[in-house]
Amino acid sequence: MKCITKYIGLVFLGLLLLACRDKQKPNSEFAPDMYESAAYKTYATPPLTPPEHTVKRGSLPYPYPNTLEGYEQAKANLRADASLTVDAVRGRALYNVYCALCHGEQGDGKGVLVQRGKVFGVPQFAGRDFTEGSIYHVLYYGRNAMPAFATQLTEEERWQIVKQVLLKDEIQKTKDE
Repeated sequence: MKCITKYIGLVFLGLLLLACRDKQKPNSEFAPDMYESAAYKTYATPPLTPPEHTVKRGSLPYPYPNTLEGYEQAKANLRADASLTVDAVRGRALYNVYCALCHGEQGDGKGVLVQRGKVFGVPQFAGRDFTEGSIYHVLYYGRNAMPAFATQLTEEERWQIVKQVLLKDEIQKTKDE
């Protein structure tokens, strides 16, 4: 009997303490960090840029600027490295993924996006005055409506596509003759 009266007394005391609290004040929290996260805006800070004068691992800096003069310099001076081995299968696969949508599989400027009217003014390769350097420069920086592929493709993959475009140009020229 004494135990029951003790328990009833403790329950009564607990209820009395709960009833006396101020309802306008917030409850105390044991670990507030777990209940409320710090608010932040996702795009409030710009993405991190690499430090100046650093080079991405496995690549060399591209010496030609994104100007008309840089394009002409690349066209005249830039050539593929002699140690580059041309892999026709890989070059064709890369061309089909990145270029054929607009330029067409044969390089005739009649890709799927052109046929559906999504992209206009895509040049064909035949009859164009370009070199390895000019193609590489356009792949690196983009030109007109063509986007830049410097971030999507490695240096070796860009050269593979350059070789594939030159091959398609030669095929177009032989068809025209």
